[in-house]
Amino acid sequence: MTSWTAIRSPSAVRNTIRDSRRRLMLGATAVAATLVAALAGPAVAASASSPQSVGPTAPYCGITWGSTAKSGGSLSSGGLVTSRTGQQTCFDRVVFEFDGPANGYRVSYESEVYTESGQPMRSHTAGGALLGVHLLESATGYPHVTFDHVANVSGYRTLRDVVYGGTFEGYTTFAIGVRARLPMRVFVLAGPNSHTRIVIDVAHAWTQ
Repeated sequence: MTSWTAIRSPSAVRNTIRDSRRRLMLGATAVAATLVAALAGPAVAASASSPQSVGPTAPYCGITWGSTAKSGGSLSSGGLVTSRTGQQTCFDRVVFEFDGPANGYRVSYESEVYTESGQPMRSHTAGGALLGVHLLESATGYPHVTFDHVANVSGYRTLRDVVYGGTFEGYTTFAIGVRARLPMRVFVLAGPNSHTRIVIDVAHAWTQ
């Protein structure tokens, strides 16, 4: 019995080779796509989990006073009669009231503040930072003595203490204890009546 083997034509052989190459190319493309997806997956996940960049923070309540030394005016004739404190939405306030014209002051953050007789006040003043307040006015009628704590600032957000440092030859000193070195401003207000006020505001924070 004779067996016969089918003999394919040259065109059929070429078609078979072309189909084989196509299958190989499609298979390689699928493998490459799988590798790319596997490699890109962790990067995409890492990007999604990374924190977004944060822009510049806004100043607290729009306050741009800074914390550098503030000064103004000159030696004045008004005498200190009272002092008081207050709490505002964005800052705590200290007010010194005089019985006449007054506009002289020097206020700055200091490592130590000295009384008018030269005694250090830091150990007597609560707070993480110390404001030295030097008023260019007398306080001969002021009803306190050196080292008196002249304000109750319990519960205040920023103020921690206000301590009297005495008066001498027309100059008066206070130490103001605050929570930390924070923005502050100083300005003068007229009134009530013939009185004048020197006002110190200390912000609750630097940024929102």
